[in-house]
Amino acid sequence: MPSDESEPASEQPGGGTPVQGRKAGDSPGVGPLPPSAPESDLTAERGELEELRHRITVLEASKPPPRARHHRLRTSGSVVLIVVSSLLALLSVIAVWTNSIIGDTDRYVATVGPLASNPDVQAALTNRVTSEVLAQIDVKAVVDELSQAAVQQGAPPELGKLIGGLSGPITSGLTQLVSTTVNKVVTSDQFETLWVDANRAVHSSLDKALTGKGGGAVSLENNQVAIDIGPFVAKVKDQLVASGFGPAAKIPEVHTSFVVYQSKDIGKFKTYFRLLQIMGTWLPIIAVLVAAAGVFTAVNRRHGLIGAALGVAIAMLLLGVVLTVFRSFYLDHLPPGASQAAAGAIYDALIRFLRASIRAVGVTALVTAVGALLIGPSRPAVATRTACSSSIGALRGVSTAHGLRLGPVGRFVHRYKRWIGAGILVVAAIVLATWSYPTAAVVWWIVVVVLVGFAVREFLDTGPTTSATSPTGTGHASAPPPAA
Repeated sequence: MPSDESEPASEQPGGGTPVQGRKAGDSPGVGPLPPSAPESDLTAERGELEELRHRITVLEASKPPPRARHHRLRTSGSVVLIVVSSLLALLSVIAVWTNSIIGDTDRYVATVGPLASNPDVQAALTNRVTSEVLAQIDVKAVVDELSQAAVQQGAPPELGKLIGGLSGPITSGLTQLVSTTVNKVVTSDQFETLWVDANRAVHSSLDKALTGKGGGAVSLENNQVAIDIGPFVAKVKDQLVASGFGPAAKIPEVHTSFVVYQSKDIGKFKTYFRLLQIMGTWLPIIAVLVAAAGVFTAVNRRHGLIGAALGVAIAMLLLGVVLTVFRSFYLDHLPPGASQAAAGAIYDALIRFLRASIRAVGVTALVTAVGALLIGPSRPAVATRTACSSSIGALRGVSTAHGLRLGPVGRFVHRYKRWIGAGILVVAAIVLATWSYPTAAVVWWIVVVVLVGFAVREFLDTGPTTSATSPTGTGHASAPPPAA
């Protein structure tokens, strides 16, 4: 007879814990997994993962990745291009200066014009013209003429002989007279006008000094550059005659030289200057393109821009040092009797605009390097940008609190902020590139204008789209749409 009580629980095969009776729907013969099964699986997976990591580490250590090799090649190419562009920038400054001196009359006159009032040049010209005028005056004939005039006026013959023996004092007095007259001519305003007009009229003569062609007041003979001062001798002759010194009228037309530079290598210098004159237009463009290629090739283009800018700055510093050293070399190779003070003044005048160009290019390079540093992620750069942005933001907040409404302008500036910044830089670059002979002061003013432009851009940037109900016009940024 069946019993109402349930059957006793059967023992699990193997003498395990007895399994209670199954309910309907349980899988027959399947019990719950032992608790140790998941932990063993995880331990196996961790072991395999560690093994894979170990193998990857060994492979990476045994063979450098191809990408690192590629980066080294790009870096090497960028360095070579930047060095070449720095050297081309150095030659470009010299080429532009040479081209401007030879091809621009106003530039040339502005270069040599101040020499007319230079005391060293005036003293050298006075000595040179005085010597040339005295060489054309027969002192003995003047003394004999004075002696005969005294006798004709009824003076005793002994007095005439006495006058004939005064050639030494008369020569000294004549030298003083001529020197005083020449100095008056050289230091007068009329001489400055004559100097400027003469240099403007014979500007093509400079081409002869550097290329051996042409003609005029600047000549190239016996490996020396010399200025013809014959016109100034003629002016002194007229002044002596007007002062009552009749024998000066017998001075013939002369053409004497005032030596500026002399060297056995001047033929080579002519070739170099001529080549730089031809390349004056294209060399700067080539230098910029090579520098741009170096920056583009660099793995980190911001670092490449900094390197290119610093390379140009170092090249300008090197060129300035070379000009200073060459000045001493140039003065040491002047011909005997030449005035070193006057030659130094002429050298300084001729390279005055070259030094100005060196400073302008150097300042531009340094400003570019600093700008590239300030847009980087370094702590000083971030701190500088944050401080400027906070200060301008505080000023904007004060202005809006007093009723300033930026409205659509602020939203437009925020939307196109990057394009506006790029436009400011492009306009500044165009102004600098098209400026005739920019100086360091011009570069600094352009930098100031650029900084003001960026400050105005930051002031007008009110941030993302603002609420129309904001009483100050700044509002709050609209909330982002809810996530799906």
